[in-house]
Amino acid sequence: MTHESTAVGLASAYSNATTASGDWWRDAVIYQVYVRSFADSDGDGIGDLRGARSRLPHLARLGVDAVWLTPFYVSPQADGGYDVADYRAVDPLFGDLADAEELVRAAHGLGLRVIVDVVPNHTSEQHPWFRAALAGEPGARERYLFRPGRGADGSLPPNDWESVFGGPAWTRVADGAWYLHLFAPEQPDLDWSRPEVAAEFDSVLRFWLDLGVDGFRIDVAHGMVKAEGLPDIGRGAQATLIGTEPLPFFDQDGVHEIHRGWRRLLDSYEGQRIGVAEAWAPTSERLALYVRPDELHQAFNFRFLTCPWDPTAMRTVIDESLAATASVGAPTTWVLSNHDVVRHVTRYGDGPRGLARARAAALLMLALPGSAYLYQGEELGLPEVTDLPPEARQDPAFRRGGRQRIPAPAGEPAPGPTPAAAGIIAPRPGEPAFPEPTGRPGADDRARPDTAADSGPAPEAPAAPEPPTASEAEGQDGLRDGCRVPLPWAGAEPPYGFGPAGSWLPQPPAWAGLSVAAQTGDPHSTLELYRAALELRRAMPGLGAPEAGGPSGACGMAWQPAPDGVLLFTRPGFACTLNTRPDSVELPAPGRPVLSSAPVETDGRTVRLPPDSCTWWAF
Repeated sequence: MTHESTAVGLASAYSNATTASGDWWRDAVIYQVYVRSFADSDGDGIGDLRGARSRLPHLARLGVDAVWLTPFYVSPQADGGYDVADYRAVDPLFGDLADAEELVRAAHGLGLRVIVDVVPNHTSEQHPWFRAALAGEPGARERYLFRPGRGADGSLPPNDWESVFGGPAWTRVADGAWYLHLFAPEQPDLDWSRPEVAAEFDSVLRFWLDLGVDGFRIDVAHGMVKAEGLPDIGRGAQATLIGTEPLPFFDQDGVHEIHRGWRRLLDSYEGQRIGVAEAWAPTSERLALYVRPDELHQAFNFRFLTCPWDPTAMRTVIDESLAATASVGAPTTWVLSNHDVVRHVTRYGDGPRGLARARAAALLMLALPGSAYLYQGEELGLPEVTDLPPEARQDPAFRRGGRQRIPAPAGEPAPGPTPAAAGIIAPRPGEPAFPEPTGRPGADDRARPDTAADSGPAPEAPAAPEPPTASEAEGQDGLRDGCRVPLPWAGAEPPYGFGPAGSWLPQPPAWAGLSVAAQTGDPHSTLELYRAALELRRAMPGLGAPEAGGPSGACGMAWQPAPDGVLLFTRPGFACTLNTRPDSVELPAPGRPVLSSAPVETDGRTVRLPPDSCTWWAF
């Protein structure tokens, strides 16, 4: 027989089963909404909260458990809202506070929980605190990391740290002092050794918890504490070291006391409110520290995202991830794409091969123990948009001079992205992932003008970036806009139902066939594959999360012998096969096929797995 790629209603035989988890977050599937690109309600071409609320039924039908909203707070939008000027107000670009309350209420009515971003490492340069610091108010600069410069006249940065977005991590103000910004100059880092900083964020979290949100995704959760004395690193290309080597500005032990305080705050509310760490750590063991019983509930597992299409590497990452989180009694999380990295269809090779691998990887991810995160549009099989015109791009790393590069051709294996914090695109074959390091510090000692007297909005970005300096080219590639193109919902022409008129980034003509409307009801579509997988995941008793505090084998997952290039594991009453080879492979059927990313041929005794495919089995 040939088992088709999806079949609507496959989970009916398991409709009376319950999930294995008691705590909702231990096996939740959480859908990321990049608000400005999800749905536009007012015709300005930018997604907003009313638009997001109108599309919540799509998420309920998809079968996710929660929605994570990217920042919608008052912001000059220097970095897509991750530069916050007011943490307790909605930016008019996205609506108002009433819209936020109504979205939370509507989501709860559909059985969806709501997680919102909080950005504690830095504020916007337009935040009242930073304005006061520039204006010279007594004590105001102590909330940030201002330092004198090096050199006889203080014209060199205080140390050799680099911004993740390229260039020095320091900017000089008119009176000669320098302030730290690990990201854009418009995002000054806070000094978390100051009690008033911690008190302010406790108040911010309570504000949104009182409004009804179910938790927070903590941006740069590894970054709030810096090493004592702010020591030099002694080498360049520092963005390439994030998540691979210890750094004095990330993953310092002091961050854990902050997270313990937030856990106590979250636990003081009813309804299992959660904290999710966006944390880069050099090892799985270091990452597991963020999810100890008295810290946060989840941490993003970027090692799975950065893993190449290789069965040995995948198995290693899966084993090490499960072992590390089991050691602290926490669930593992799995993610393939987000708003900071190239969509996995393109990372896996683009074109038909990239899509086939992306579909297979999604089934693998959803079969693993723990919680999974989906990025908007991956359920449609959307590829990265690699040909956006420079004048349309808004990524601050691009404006600072990050190099443009295209993904590896569809016929070449595309390596996983370098684990920098964002903006990662696979290089051309033979090209290094990042340019070679150059001499620093002080490659760019241009002073920022004194902004204390300027109470207006941040200036608009230029239409195209200036040529990068050597140090700027060491940061992120600046191509994150390609994964942020607004979603196609319906219709034959742009904006494909995204809103009444236009979209802030241009949508490709080929996306008409990838819209929600075009794929709904097509049993071969990626959308219906995701719907069927989530229905089965919720219904089959063998799926879900390991028991809290249980041993590493509590999830019942066990690897089984398989041919080269194939992964095969079982869980109670369930098996998953992944064929990473470019050709089909035959093996004994591990059960009855219930879902596959591509048609499989089986006579009940043996099965021929298609290339680049994943199949779920019941037994």
